[in-house]
Amino acid sequence: MQEILLALLAGLVVGFLFGWIKLPIPAPPALPGIMGIIGIYAGYKLYEWVGTTFFS
Repeated sequence: MQEILLALLAGLVVGFLFGWIKLPIPAPPALPGIMGIIGIYAGYKLYEWVGTTFFS
């Protein structure tokens, strides 16, 4: 839980700084960005499952 809160805090600070110095946010549009993150996580979990199921 601590990692989640620290990641959220870091994101808030970075977002605030980007807004303060008038730069566009370094993130894709909301839904495609979220889907990309979910895809990366699912791919990593799939890799772990394939590795432990077929190659251990």
